[in-house]
Formats: sequence, structure tokens, C-alpha cells
Amino acid sequence: MNITLRQLAVFVGIARQGQVTRAAQALAMSQAAASMALADMENQLGAALFNRLGRRLSLTDTGREILPLAQEVLDRSREIEEVAQAKGAAFDIHLGASVTIGNHLLPALLAELSRTQPLGKVHLARFNTEQVLKRLLAFEIDLGFIEGPASDPQLQFFPWLSDELVVFASPEHPLVCGGATPEALQSVSWVTREAGSGTRETFDRAFGEIGITPRIALELEQPEAVRQCVRLGMGLGCLSALELKDAFAAGWLAPVPTPFLDLSRELRVVVHRQKHHTRGIRAILALCHIAAADLPATAQARAADRFAGSFAKPD
Repeated sequence: MNITLRQLAVFVGIARQGQVTRAAQALAMSQAAASMALADMENQLGAALFNRLGRRLSLTDTGREILPLAQEVLDRSREIEEVAQAKGAAFDIHLGASVTIGNHLLPALLAELSRTQPLGKVHLARFNTEQVLKRLLAFEIDLGFIEGPASDPQLQFFPWLSDELVVFASPEHPLVCGGATPEALQSVSWVTREAGSGTRETFDRAFGEIGITPRIALELEQPEAVRQCVRLGMGLGCLSALELKDAFAAGWLAPVPTPFLDLSRELRVVVHRQKHHTRGIRAILALCHIAAADLPATAQARAADRFAGSFAKPD
């Protein structure tokens, strides 16, 4: 069997993009060459890796099983190049973080990473929690940082930091001075984050625990948009204390005490159980005080070790 790294890259690219054309563009090759590489790989394996639905391709059961193995071989190949080029000090890693973490916590962590690993290259994209998990499952990012409750047997979740949401309003709102009750919170309008965000999950859970269904007037994807709408009197808001510290200090927003609500949450780091733990992943986990011993080798990783010679033959 003579499967090449280029064939593996094409296979992984198509799995991510869902189309040969887009995968070919991402790999800077022609559509015909990408189609031929995939066909050659399937012929060598004697198995179809994708279901064909017009121009759209979806992984077969065999393709889904091979995808993490192929991704790991590509990760290891890239790591070999990094070790050779920079004597082990370089890496290239893609992170996905929910918005609050990406805005307020990761800058300091990445600054420390840059200080200790100056040859490392980091790509950071901000999504909501639901989108981070989706990209982890598709191997589109290497590590995820999330705010919301989530579980998936394919992913491994590690506690990182604690956070607290705060109910807030414009300074002139009567609940700022008069105090809030559960009944009062049910009767007012709310400006919230969108469904699928960690902030919204915590908000919904806290209100569900006290049997209240808040009246949501507006759903927004960005915390800054929530803050500005609340400032303009469009309703109450509920965001992480990290998002509100400056606004409270400046006096253009004010907290509304709600001791009857449990708005605490755990921030977590997430990695795919079948993901090879590259130098970059290990460096960031170490900064988050997650020990390598917490990341046991998976059966898929051991299988990739055994068969790396077959999959990684160069072009």
C-alpha cells in the first residue's frame, strides 16, 4: 500500500469542506488532481470514503473511522518538519474559543506562550460554544476553550477556570436601586446572547432552576452589542463579570443583585480524544496547568503509530 501524504491531505480537506472544489482550492491544487488523489486512495484501500450526493460529499462509516488517523499522520508529519526546522521549538496550532474567553482570558495566555515559545504560531478564532465543539469534532481546530455545559464521548473536557455571570441594567433602571425579585425578572424585557453560546446556556439553566421563563426581547451574538442595547434601556442583560468590569467602573452600566440565581459556571479546555497531542497542544495545556498525564494515548493514536509507515509514504 502506497498512500501518500498528499492523498491524506486531500481526504482530510474534502472531509472538512464537503466538496472537492473547495478542498482543492484550500490545498492550492486543481480539482482534477484532488479528485484523482481521492480516487487513488479509495482504490488502494478498497473502500469508499465518501457518499456522493451530487457535488456534496459526506463521510462513510469507513471514512469517519479513518479521518482521525489521517489527521494524526498529517499532524505528526508537520511536527517532524517543525522539529527539524527549529530544533523542536516551533509549532503551528489552531485554537477556537468562545467569545468571552477569546476576548478577556486568552490574550494573557497567548502573551505568555509567545514569551516562552517565541517560534510558535497561533491561529485564534472566536465562536460560540456550540460552534467550537462542532469544529473540534471536524478536526478544524486543535484545541477549544468553552464557557457552556457540554458533553460528547468523542471529546475530552478539562476544568480550567471559574466564572460568574452578572445581571445588569442601565444606571437609571428601577431595579438597580430597588432590588430584584424573581417576579420582577419575569416581567421585564431581556437582551441576551444567542442560543448555542455558553452565556445563554448558563442564563437559561439559572432561570430554569427557579421556574422562571424570562421575556427575551433581543438575541445578539456579540457581548458588546448586548451591553450597548442594555445601556440604551432596551432591557436587562446578563453577561460574564469579565465583560462588565470596565462598564461598571465607568458608571454607564450597573449590576442588579440577584442572590437567588446561581450564575456560576466552569470554563473548560476541550480536545478531541483522537487528536494527536502536538508540541503546540502540549505547550498550551501546560500553561493551563493541565498535565500530560491527564491525556492518555487513545487506541486510534496507537493504531496510527503502528501504521504510520504505510500512511506517511512521501509523494
